[in-house]
Amino acid sequence: MSASTHDQFAATLIFLFFSHFLRGSNSATFSIVNKCSYPVWPGILSGAGTAQLATTGFALQPGQSNAVAVPTAWSGRLWGRTLCSTDSAGKFSCVTGDCGSSAVECGGGGAVPPATLAEFTLNGAGGLDFYDVSVVDGYNLPMLVEARGGGNCTATGCAADLNGGCPAELKVKTVASGEGVACKSACEAFGDPRYCCSGRYATPETCKASSYSQLFKSACPRAYSYAYDDATSTYTCASADYRITFCPSTSKSSIKSGSGKFPVAVDISVGHAYADKSANVMLVAISAVLLTILWQQLN
Repeated sequence: MSASTHDQFAATLIFLFFSHFLRGSNSATFSIVNKCSYPVWPGILSGAGTAQLATTGFALQPGQSNAVAVPTAWSGRLWGRTLCSTDSAGKFSCVTGDCGSSAVECGGGGAVPPATLAEFTLNGAGGLDFYDVSVVDGYNLPMLVEARGGGNCTATGCAADLNGGCPAELKVKTVASGEGVACKSACEAFGDPRYCCSGRYATPETCKASSYSQLFKSACPRAYSYAYDDATSTYTCASADYRITFCPSTSKSSIKSGSGKFPVAVDISVGHAYADKSANVMLVAISAVLLTILWQQLN
């Protein structure tokens, strides 16, 4: 075998090796789970300048889940729609979280407030993922976001029932039963710049937590409750997959009782997913050394 052939052979080995072990690095997986006792129709909207995913909406019956591949440079938001139906003309719509597409797929439409939102920026500043759960646009469903396989990353969400204890002036009710099915933000309900962090209140210095956002925050201390609630509401992880769960807890806690506290953050640094990822990293490092030795020998 000639030196040139040796070089080509070694280069091919290196290419095939890293293609095999690193092929999963160009996407993350969102595992979306419905633990509610009723159907939920997740909606997904990509951020500006980011392509829409292969699916932007689907149905999840109670107990069902769906895995969605997401590019690592993706940014966008995910939410759940409830009380959805199709009319005689074939138009699909939902009482809460509707995206205005008249179809199960949202196709670039965002959630009509009020809706609980999970927001993501993957591979952002410093190569980190940034994620949060927000009730800035109101609330319709309990939601939990857990990072898997990215190290010691924190779970976040709003697991409390905010619909039952929603103040009357914010409550969204069904026409038929009068049951509270969502809770508006004070901004949506009143349009006051003080609540919307707009106009003269459009800075962190001038826009402060209101009595309404404090009610949300007391029930869901890890979730965004108003626009400048960054310090206690945004979390980071590195190259993780994410599990988004609707109705993660059977707890009946709510803002009315004042006991709706989010559970202690989940430490998954020693979990199975992280252990698997660490083992793969070690294998890559060892194999790279061996391939380097092989390269030197062939030369």
